Amino acid sequence: MDVILEVTDTFLFDYLYAWALPVKPALYDFDQGALANGTASALSTWQHKPATTFFTFEPSQAAYSSSLNRDNIIRQSFSLFLILWLFGLVTYFGFSTLSYIFVFDKKGMDHPKFLKNQVSMEIAQANWALPGMALLTFPLIVLECQGYSKLYDRSADGPGSWYDWFQFPLFLLFTDCGVYWIHRSLHHSSVYKYLHKPHHKWIMPTPYASYAFHPVDGFAQSIPYHVFPFIFPLQKLAYVGLFVFINFWTIMIHDGEYVSNNPIINGAACHSVHHFAFNYNYGQYTTLWDRLGGSYREPDQDMFKKEKKMSKKMWEKQVTIMEELVKDVEGEDDRVYLPEDKKSQ
Repeated sequence: MDVILEVTDTFLFDYLYAWALPVKPALYDFDQGALANGTASALSTWQHKPATTFFTFEPSQAAYSSSLNRDNIIRQSFSLFLILWLFGLVTYFGFSTLSYIFVFDKKGMDHPKFLKNQVSMEIAQANWALPGMALLTFPLIVLECQGYSKLYDRSADGPGSWYDWFQFPLFLLFTDCGVYWIHRSLHHSSVYKYLHKPHHKWIMPTPYASYAFHPVDGFAQSIPYHVFPFIFPLQKLAYVGLFVFINFWTIMIHDGEYVSNNPIINGAACHSVHHFAFNYNYGQYTTLWDRLGGSYREPDQDMFKKEKKMSKKMWEKQVTIMEELVKDVEGEDDRVYLPEDKKSQ
C-alpha cells in the first residue's frame, strides 16, 4: 500500500499538508534554485525513497514544505485512513452502480422478500460502514508502510521468480479459509444479531448490498487479506492488484447474475443461497471449506436458467426456506417488505 501512498502523496497530500502544516522557517531555508540543483532534500528532514523500482514520481517542492513529512506515522495514519475510505467510496459507487445498471436483473426487485426502500437502505448502510471499516483497517496498513510486513518489490527481494506466480493461489487459498471461519463465527448466536444481521437484512440483495455491513463485520472478514503479508511474502504491486480484485469480487457475488454453475466456484448463485438460507455457503471464492465444514448447499439448477431463476415457483421455494430458517437464526423477522401492489411499479 506504500505504492498507493506515494502516488497520492505526490498528487494530493503533499500539497494539502504543506498548506495545513507548513514547515517551520528554521528547518526549511532554501529558494527555488535549491530545489532545481538537488540540494533541497539535504536541507529537509525527509529524503525521497521510491516505494517501488517499477515506477516513481519526482517529489515537488510541496513534499519538503510540511512539518509532517511523508515518513511521519501520524501523517501516514491519517492519509491511509482517507485513502481506504475514499477508495471504498469510489469502488462502491462506481462499480456497484455499473453492476446495478448493466448486470443486475431488476426483476429481482419483485421478489416477495425485497424490502421497502431497499436500495436506499443498502447505500445508507454502506456509507455508515465504509469510514468505520477504514478506521479499523488503517493501523494494519501503517504497519505495512513502516516495514513490518513481508511485502517486497523485486523478484530478487522475494523467495524467487517462481513465487511471483505462486503467491496468487496461495493468497486465495489462505484468505478463502480465513474468511470462511470468520464468516461462520459471525453467525454464532452470541454475535450474529449485533454484527452480521445488518448484512443479512437483504434477502434478495442488489450490488449495493456488497458493502452494506456493520463496520466491525466488514473489517473482521477483511482480516485475512491484511494478515497475509505479515505471514507470507507478497509482491507490492500484486498486493494492490489483489486488493482491487477483492473489492470487485465482493460486488460480483451480490449482482444476481448466476453465471458460474461450477461446483468449485462460490459465485453469485452460492452467495444468494447464503442470503436466503443463512447457515450455508459461507465461503468467499470457492466451495472447498463449505464442503469440508458441512455447510455447502448447492444452488437450485433452475437458478442458472434465465427463464426460471426469477419465476414465481423459484421464489416460493426460496421464501419457504427463508421463513423456516429465519426463526432459528433470528427468531422474529423484523424486516419491512415492499407491498405487493408496489412491486411491479
